[in-house]
Amino acid sequence: MTDKPKYPAPVTNPETAQFWDSAKQGKFLIKRCKACGEPHYFPRSICPFCFSDKTEWEESKGEGVIYSYSVMRKSPTGPYATAYVTLNEGPTLFTNIVDCDLASLKIGQRVKVVFKPTDGAPLPFFTPA
Repeated sequence: MTDKPKYPAPVTNPETAQFWDSAKQGKFLIKRCKACGEPHYFPRSICPFCFSDKTEWEESKGEGVIYSYSVMRKSPTGPYATAYVTLNEGPTLFTNIVDCDLASLKIGQRVKVVFKPTDGAPLPFFTPA
C-alpha cells in the first residue's frame, strides 16, 4: 500500500485535555500519584493503585521497551503491529508500532514515541529507537 493511513481524531474531554494539548506540542504526558508515588497511563484523575485524586501530570521521555507484540497480517489496510510497551517511567501501555519492518520487531526492543497527525490532536504511537 502506498497510501499513508488516515488516523481518526481523538475524542477529548476535560480530564484528558492537557494530554492532547501537550501532544500538539510533541510532548507525551503520564500521570503520577502524589499520595502513593506511582506513575500511570492512560490519563485519568484517579490513581488506579490507591484511588487517590491527588494526581499530577508529568512529561515522559516517551521511551521504553516492547513487553509483548502481535503482527496482524490480514487487514483491509495492510499489516500492522500492536504492542504492550513498558515506559522507562514504569507504566505499560497498549499501542501500535509504526514506521518499521514488522518482521524485525522483538520483545525487549527499545522504542520511542512518535506522533501521527489527525484532524485534531496528534496520536502517539511507538517506533524502534
